[in-house]
Amino acid sequence: MAIDAATVRKVARLARIAEPQDRLEPLASELSGILNWIEQLNEVDTEGVEPMTTAIAMPLPMREDEVTDGGDPARVLANAPKTKDGFFVVPKVVE
Repeated sequence: MAIDAATVRKVARLARIAEPQDRLEPLASELSGILNWIEQLNEVDTEGVEPMTTAIAMPLPMREDEVTDGGDPARVLANAPKTKDGFFVVPKVVE
C-alpha cells in the first residue's frame, strides 16, 4: 500500500501534528515501507502456531487470591496529597 504526501498531510492534520512541507515526502516513503513490511508479515503461515508472550515457555507465578486490608493504611495514605478519616480526598468530577 502506497501512501502519498497528501495522505500524510491529512493524517498529520487530524492528529494535530505540525509537519513541514519538505518532510511530507520522506515521511510518506517511510510509512509506505512500514505498511509493505506489515503486508509481508501477513503472508507468513501461522497455522498451528500458539500465541506466546516470551521466546521461552514459562509458567506464570501464581499466588493465593486473598483479600487484605493493604497491609499498612498509614503507608498507603502517606503519599496522598489530601486524606480524611483514612480515605483519599479527591476533587468532585461529576456535577
